[in-house]
Amino acid sequence: MPSSKTLRGLLLLPAIALLAGCKAVLLSPSGDIATQQRDLIIISTLLMLLIIVPVIVLTLLFAWRYRKSNTAATYDPEWNHSTKLELMIWGAPLLIIVALGALTWISTHTLDPYRPLQRLDSEREIPAGVKPLVVEVVALDWKWLFIYPEQGIAVVNELAAPVDRPITFKITASSVMNSFFIPALAGQIYAMPGMETKLHAVINQPGEFEGFSANYSGAGFSDMRFKFHGMPVADFDNWVKTVKTGGGELGRDRYLQLERPSEREPVSRYASVAADLYDAILNRCVESNKMCMKEMMAIDAKGGLGMPGAYNLASLDPATRNRLGLNGAPVRTYVGAMCTVNDPSGTSSSPVTQPM
Repeated sequence: MPSSKTLRGLLLLPAIALLAGCKAVLLSPSGDIATQQRDLIIISTLLMLLIIVPVIVLTLLFAWRYRKSNTAATYDPEWNHSTKLELMIWGAPLLIIVALGALTWISTHTLDPYRPLQRLDSEREIPAGVKPLVVEVVALDWKWLFIYPEQGIAVVNELAAPVDRPITFKITASSVMNSFFIPALAGQIYAMPGMETKLHAVINQPGEFEGFSANYSGAGFSDMRFKFHGMPVADFDNWVKTVKTGGGELGRDRYLQLERPSEREPVSRYASVAADLYDAILNRCVESNKMCMKEMMAIDAKGGLGMPGAYNLASLDPATRNRLGLNGAPVRTYVGAMCTVNDPSGTSSSPVTQPM
């Protein structure tokens, strides 16, 4: 009969086989932001283990020491208080909570994805005059579109960036919410239609890394993946030239075709891209017959030009502005009355039926 150790080893073989291909990329990242996030995970785990491990050990120790058969243990039915034990039980967790709170406060500001990078890594500052590489990211159903405004190119399901150059990602989505995630580079950032999120990051090592959506978004979610290439500057420049030599222009009409849901979309490259395409995607007005969200908001900021007439706009009188402390603020208008074609002054006390 095989020994118990042999049996345990045989039982562990499937788990070992499944984990053999794991690279634990979160624990061995290639970008400075991901490295700092890795360190945060490790430090937080160790701080919590300072409580968890002693509790587990003492639980087992108490269970063994005060077992029924141990008659040598001291039995004191009147015992009810120990100052030393109380200090240990409450003091140690309190110190851990304070340490975790300080760590969380510092890291929340330091690793804010909207905050421009302050360094390339722990030993190098960003050289003077270096501008970030801007990449406009659009989450489609079910593929990723990357627009490089500086280079004037666009790529589907492929991303590249030079090593040791800061990257500024501007992220949005075409329909449902997604999540942009390259574990080796930085943490995940949500992509939402009609909104722009940002991520600042840098890749410090050349290589090919996995990128994907970390938020379920429908039937093709599982295959919504892409390759991120970290390249030396010369190789990145050659990659840009290669993209420029193939593919056509990504304009609004072609984008509307690309926007249609599709699964397992192959890599496609566009040698040029319409300069205002990302802005139109963000403002939900790629189609020529749609008003852009920013235009709607500009109209609303001026008081609205729908049912309220432009002549019904008003502003606060000087006395009210002085009372509210707005003397130095810009004068803003608001809708003074509602009006219709039949009641242009908006003064009628009875409701007016307006034909649609």
